[in-house]
Amino acid sequence: MMEIPHIPVLLKQVLESFETPLVQKGGVFLDCTLGFGGHSEALLKAYPKLQIIGIDQDKNAIAFASERLRGFGKRFSYQFGRYSEVLKQLLENVELHQNIVGILADIGVSSLQFDDKKRGFCFDSEQLDMRMNQKQILNAKEIVNHYTPNQLEQIFRDFGEIREYKKLARLIVESRKIEKITSSKALSSLIAKHFKHPKIHPATQAFQALRIAVNDELGELERLLKVIEENPLCKGARVCIITFHSLEDRIVKMTFREWEKDCICDSNVMRCACGGGHQKGRNLYKKPLSANADELQNNPRSRSAKLRSFEFRGRNGIL
Repeated sequence: MMEIPHIPVLLKQVLESFETPLVQKGGVFLDCTLGFGGHSEALLKAYPKLQIIGIDQDKNAIAFASERLRGFGKRFSYQFGRYSEVLKQLLENVELHQNIVGILADIGVSSLQFDDKKRGFCFDSEQLDMRMNQKQILNAKEIVNHYTPNQLEQIFRDFGEIREYKKLARLIVESRKIEKITSSKALSSLIAKHFKHPKIHPATQAFQALRIAVNDELGELERLLKVIEENPLCKGARVCIITFHSLEDRIVKMTFREWEKDCICDSNVMRCACGGGHQKGRNLYKKPLSANADELQNNPRSRSAKLRSFEFRGRNGIL
């Protein structure tokens, strides 16, 4: 019997967000970040007429989830690759277009990747990798040991929101002149010696920044949202995005806000010239959903998770 090593975050909120007549009736659901398959399994159980296509760029995740979900037969299938690229290909399939009822994306590193010390995501790993797709060339060791001071500063400032980003970049450059930094353990120890944080490990933000840079996470999220927005046959579908830090959440928040606008005129225009009628749908929640006390106790990794959900106009144009 398979040991399930992962508790999917905000599971109750995800199930409730997709509790619609369209989903209950059945159709195609796209799980853009399959991971261990926890969300997909719960959705397949809750909605017996649903068919799910899982997407992941990590072959280990696909292998695990496929085994876990094989009991659902043809109701589950998977596609390997970056979710924005695979989703675009899937949405070009006319048969799928007519039945898309939901899209879910759980953004960021999965527990499968984080808990595997060989992947180099955790602070005590002997590796310095952080690639979600292990066939990708760029990894964290390359960035840490070969990027210029200015490039490192930009990564730590923009992706880690680190106040002393110049100090951190200088520290890494000076250290690698003496000896290359080849493990996450060495990097986290170096940072911990020179930085302090009252609540989290001092290297948390730096590791987040490197992971985002290695995997182009923010760019991938933006491309995903653009693919969804530009496909007119997602009408009626619900989109749920789970994020884990402010950079991701800000992108989703602002995108959903733009989708909800009826008037798309420039804010400096005194009178509407576009004629209105551009609203693509509606935000389901005024504020993002987060973990309750029970989930926080059982799954500490859910503490920073936020879920936002958007419902597109139906094919009849009704919200």
